[in-house]
Amino acid sequence: MPIALNTATLITFIAYLLGMLGIGYAAYRATNNLSDYILGGRRLGSGVAALSAGASDMSGWLLLGLPGAIYAGGLSQAWIGIGLLIGAYANWKIVAPRLRIYTEQLDDSLTLPDYFERRFGDGSHALRVLTAAIILLFFVFYTASGMVAGAKLFESSFGMDYTQALWIGAGVIVSYTFMGGFLAVSWTDFVQGILMLLALIVAPLVVWYELGSLDAIISATKAVSPARLDPMHEVSLVGLLSLFAWGLGYAGQPHVLARFMAVRSAATVAPARRIAMSWMSFSLLGAMITGFIGIAYFVGRPEQASLLAHDPEKVFILLSQIAFNPWIAGMLLAAILAAVMSTIDSQLLVSSSALTEDFYKVFLHRDAGQAELVLVGRIGVLVLALLAVSIAYDPNSVVLALVSYAWAGLGAAFGPVVWISLLWSGMTRKGALSGMIAGATTVIVWSQLHGGWFDLYELLPGFVVSCVAVVAVSRFEHGPDAATRGDFARISKMYP
Repeated sequence: MPIALNTATLITFIAYLLGMLGIGYAAYRATNNLSDYILGGRRLGSGVAALSAGASDMSGWLLLGLPGAIYAGGLSQAWIGIGLLIGAYANWKIVAPRLRIYTEQLDDSLTLPDYFERRFGDGSHALRVLTAAIILLFFVFYTASGMVAGAKLFESSFGMDYTQALWIGAGVIVSYTFMGGFLAVSWTDFVQGILMLLALIVAPLVVWYELGSLDAIISATKAVSPARLDPMHEVSLVGLLSLFAWGLGYAGQPHVLARFMAVRSAATVAPARRIAMSWMSFSLLGAMITGFIGIAYFVGRPEQASLLAHDPEKVFILLSQIAFNPWIAGMLLAAILAAVMSTIDSQLLVSSSALTEDFYKVFLHRDAGQAELVLVGRIGVLVLALLAVSIAYDPNSVVLALVSYAWAGLGAAFGPVVWISLLWSGMTRKGALSGMIAGATTVIVWSQLHGGWFDLYELLPGFVVSCVAVVAVSRFEHGPDAATRGDFARISKMYP
């Protein structure tokens, strides 16, 4: 790789990283208690909430995994974007305002385990412990996927050893999350979301202009493989259902739900939803076009094409390095780092919150002061980051595979429980427990099976089994007690 590119990219990266650390320090100054550290004091505006939710949701998958999938498989991989758009809209439209109101009304619940425990009056703490355990289990894999993406970026951009790149990326992300908590995460996600969107608009447009007309792009792609132009190529019913099923996972992602809980008020949700869906639509379209254009762009570049045949998830990185001058390339590559950081920081914070609020405070030190709890939360960030790095040590790890497993586990365990708890007064504590266990277990078992219907993305069977378990067990128990039904009736009247 040319030295000029390395130098320019390095300068751009350093400027970007210093900016993120500066935001982290500003958030540190504004963090006074556990509510600030976990939910930012519930004062996010619509723009910050929207872009923060989008950026933390999409992660390095948006700039690495999705373009790589389109590059390797063609237009048949685009169905996943449609499923995600539908799922995200339903999440913002139905779940977001209800969850914001419900968590505030239930003694200002700060975390998802906190919400479940108070929603069902669970004095045994079983719901809290199970929810926190599932979050920690799957978020370690989710965070590891971001660590892998960040390491691939540093490795490709600067010729670093993979392990060295992994530790540098992890160190930067942990630094500002450690300092500023939720406010740092949300403010940096807002900036990162803008940077990601600009990168996904600029990169495909410039490369498209260089290649010429759409006919030229299609002809070059057809020369590589006509099948990549067919949106239904080798798309079976199982494959189509699997791609659409990704949208089911949204209501079960604690790092996305945290943004709903942190908005200033339920009235803030509607404008945030419009911003979020616009951002997501353009970003997904840009990512898919980037992967598709990459097929035509690398036809005459056998060296890069050979590299992408081994690792297609680097298509955006290579496009940025080859098609742009070093300074613009540095900005585009910083956008990948932004995508990676915006998700890892959120996941580390949610996991740390589970350790602090749902284990330490409940079982170890009920009377812990705010300063002590914030300190425990920061220590949790460090410990969880080290666990994720240990999983990410394999340089052959695939970002999309790690993300899909974690997304499925969280979506199946929590998605049905969140939806039904907000919409049905008859749901019980045992129904919630059964749904979480059934959903998570189905994902873990199904992911180990192969062939026929077992090739179906594990989120879909996990989601269905969880729904059945919630409803069946709740019906068998003859519903919740009068106090729980009363809370549901009272709070439901506040819904917009």
